[in-house]
Amino acid sequence: MKTRFASNLRLVFLLILFVTCLSYTAPTNLFAFPIAAPGTEGFEVIVASTDPVIATYQGNSAAFSNDLYLGNTFIFNNHNSAVGSQVNLGTFAIGTELIFRLHVNNTGNDFFTGPAERNSDNHFHARVQEDWQPNEALVSFEDLFNGPFDYNDLSFSFTNVGATPPNSIPEPASILLLGFGLMGLSGFAGKKFRK
Repeated sequence: MKTRFASNLRLVFLLILFVTCLSYTAPTNLFAFPIAAPGTEGFEVIVASTDPVIATYQGNSAAFSNDLYLGNTFIFNNHNSAVGSQVNLGTFAIGTELIFRLHVNNTGNDFFTGPAERNSDNHFHARVQEDWQPNEALVSFEDLFNGPFDYNDLSFSFTNVGATPPNSIPEPASILLLGFGLMGLSGFAGKKFRK
């Protein structure tokens, strides 16, 4: 009787283990470093305070060697910089856009944060996730011309910055058209009420 009970208990244990394994779902981010969230492609990096902007290297999975720059100032190399290393980029006026450049040493290509038009293939090459951590934005780059756009080639974070979606500020021509439309509507409404 005891043998049969132990055998049944083993069978129940194996069944529970089997069901648990079937219900396991792999994590969506299989990389050991953070990658900025989808939907943040083309966002601009905007200075949010007068405190120093501190950059922290978060990691990569790129085969190519990539250098990160702010203007002509070197910040990190994705193969030679230690994860967690930091660089103080200094202070900037609030509202200043910081345009970061990824230089791909193997191909000579340069890719930029912000609008797709800044890049030679006319694609977004960086994601910028605001408030990835408290008071810290995460930026992740794609280093290949025309994609595959998995943005896992160099990730870094910054303090004291925010993110602005692409085309969030209307062009002057759009504002002018809107103004003419509103004037036309007000003229039409005034004419209708005068009758």
